[in-house]
Amino acid sequence: MGSSATKVFFIDKIEKSEASVIVLLPNCGFISETSRMIAISRALGARGNPTLIASHGGPYEHLLDEAGIQWERLEPAMGPTESQAFLDGLLSIAKGDKPMYSDDYIRAAVRAEAAWFSRVGAVLAVTGFNLTTYVSSRVAKIPIATSHGGSFVPPVLDRGLCPIPVNPTEPKMKRLPRFVQRWLANNVPRWLKASVRDLGRIADEFGVQKLPSFMALMCGDLTLVTEIPEVLGISRIDLESWRPWRRKLWPSTTFRYTGPLFAQLERPVPTRVDEFLRGEEPIVYLAPTSVPSEFLRELICAVSAAGVRVLVGATIHDVRELETDRIMIEGILPNHVIMERVSACVIMGGQGSVQTAMKCGTPFVGMPYHGEQELNVAIAETQGLAIRLSPFVGGTARMTDAVKRLLTVPSFRGNAQRMKAQYAGVDGADGCARAIIDYLGIRGHASPARKSSSN
Repeated sequence: MGSSATKVFFIDKIEKSEASVIVLLPNCGFISETSRMIAISRALGARGNPTLIASHGGPYEHLLDEAGIQWERLEPAMGPTESQAFLDGLLSIAKGDKPMYSDDYIRAAVRAEAAWFSRVGAVLAVTGFNLTTYVSSRVAKIPIATSHGGSFVPPVLDRGLCPIPVNPTEPKMKRLPRFVQRWLANNVPRWLKASVRDLGRIADEFGVQKLPSFMALMCGDLTLVTEIPEVLGISRIDLESWRPWRRKLWPSTTFRYTGPLFAQLERPVPTRVDEFLRGEEPIVYLAPTSVPSEFLRELICAVSAAGVRVLVGATIHDVRELETDRIMIEGILPNHVIMERVSACVIMGGQGSVQTAMKCGTPFVGMPYHGEQELNVAIAETQGLAIRLSPFVGGTARMTDAVKRLLTVPSFRGNAQRMKAQYAGVDGADGCARAIIDYLGIRGHASPARKSSSN
C-alpha cells in the first residue's frame, strides 16, 4: 500500500460511471448509525433518488440485510478487532486519544472508497462515523453529508449550550467554578486535534484537504442537524445561516435542521417479550449499547434493586445468567415499539436512544460518556423528562434512586408526554433527504429524479 514516506497516492485502473448517484457509507459498528443510514436511504428513494450503500462492515451489518438492502462490502473489513479498536479510540478522545485506525487501514480504506465513488458515479457521500470518508471524499472530489454529530455542532457551542458535564474528561474539572466548567465544555472541543491527527497524516499523503480539528470531525460540507429548533433552542435561520468564519472547520461547512432521526427497526416483538410487557407492575427498559458486558451486569442489578421488573436489550452481550421471572434478557429489540410500552428506560446518551425515548413519551436515565452525549441527555433533562448520571455511578445506589424518582415524580411522565406531542408528525429521515436534495441543487448537481422530470 505504500510507506508513510510516500507523499501522493493515485487512484487508477478503475471504471468510470456515467451515472450520478448519492452513496451512503455506514459504520456498522453502531446500531444507531446503521439504522440512520437505512432510514435516509429509504427517504431518498421515496423522493425519487435511489442510493447505493457500501460499508466496511461491523457487528450490525446484518441490519442492512434484514432491511432488504443490497450493499457492497469494501475492503479492508472492519472485523471484531478493528471495531473494538475504533470504539476504544472514540471513547478515549481527550482522555488519552488512542488511535481509532492504523495507518495501513486508513490508506486501504481511502483507496477502496475513492475507487468505488468513481466507479458508481457518486455525487455526494452520506456517512457518520465511517471517518475515512473524510479523506476519500476529497480524493474523489465529491462533498460529504454527515449526521453523526446530531446536535453537537459548532453553532451550539458558540451559544454556550453544552452543559457542565457529569462525566468530565478530567475529574479535577469538578473542583472549578461552575461557570468555568461550562466555558470549558463549550470551548475545549474546538481545540482538540489528536483525534484527527492520523486521518490528517494520511490526507497529506494523498495530497488532499485534511480536517483541522475534532469539531470538524462532527461536521460535513452538509451537516444534518437531527433536531428541531424548538428543542435545541437555536432558530432555524440562525443555525442554517451560521458560517465557519475563522473557525477550525472546513470553509465549505454548512448546517441544516432535519428533525429527529432514530432507529425504527422493522423487527417483531418476540412473543415472550410481549407477554412480559403485559404485566401491571412498572417495567424499566434497560437498553445501553456499546458498553462492556460487566458494566451491563452492574446496571441490571442496580435497576432491578428499585423493585421494578426489568427488560434488557442486551444487543451483542450474553448476560442470560441474570435472567429471572422479573428480569428478561433479550437481544436487539425495536426500541421505538418497546419504549412506548414501559414506564421508564435507562440508556447511555446517544442521540438516537434519547430521541426514541422523547418520541415515545418515556422518561429516562441517561449516562453520557462524552460531550456529545452530555448535550443529548441535558436537552431532555432541561425539558424535565430525564435524569443525567455519570456512567461511573451507573451500577450503584444512585442509579436505583434515579429510577425510583422517574417512577414516583409525576412531572417526569407529564413532560415526556408533552415532548411526544412536540415531535409528533416530524419525519427526520425525510428532512435529511430534502436537505441533501436541496444541497445538490444548490451545488448544481442534477438528481436522478430531476433528470427524468426534465426529459
